[in-house]
Amino acid sequence: MNFIRKIVKSRSIEDQELRSELRKLLNFSPRRINKYKKAFTHRSVQMLDKNGIPINYERLEFLGDSILGSVIAAYLYKKVPTGTEGYLTQMRSKIVSREHLNELGKDLDLIRFVKSNIDQTNVGDNIHGNIFEALIGAIYLDKGYKFCQKFIYENVIVPYVDIEKLEGKITSYKGLIIEWCQKKKKSTSLILMKTPEMKL
Repeated sequence: MNFIRKIVKSRSIEDQELRSELRKLLNFSPRRINKYKKAFTHRSVQMLDKNGIPINYERLEFLGDSILGSVIAAYLYKKVPTGTEGYLTQMRSKIVSREHLNELGKDLDLIRFVKSNIDQTNVGDNIHGNIFEALIGAIYLDKGYKFCQKFIYENVIVPYVDIEKLEGKITSYKGLIIEWCQKKKKSTSLILMKTPEMKL
């Protein structure tokens, strides 16, 4: 009985510490702490819930990715009223690129919360962006869309989104060549065949 109490107490202390750290990071107090614990659980831990469903961040990552995309899309739609569908899509892709999301996850030092059976040096860079998206998913399930929107504005849009700089940023040289070929009515196959170093 005492052993069970100690386990419950240690988990309670762990939850309190996580809640305290997240409060500093998010500027609000999380209610459903289990959602955030899941957002920081790597699949290597191999945890299952009572229904046998894996407990890890992957489903939350999917949810967070969709919410992030919708918030950025709404921002660009309002910010650039003359932007075409193609332009807006390209700009959104630049903002939510894997490289950029990895930088955001690193800047927030989210890796410190992750539970994994793999050494942090061996998990790869993408984990930073993955848990950033999973965190957004957890915020949505805990507090709703408006809190997600506020978090994304404060941590993505305000500090990082500069429309003029993004317009000049090339994220896909292949896409740039295809776009040029379409404008000049040239065949893309011949040009891309001459650039074997490009991985299509």
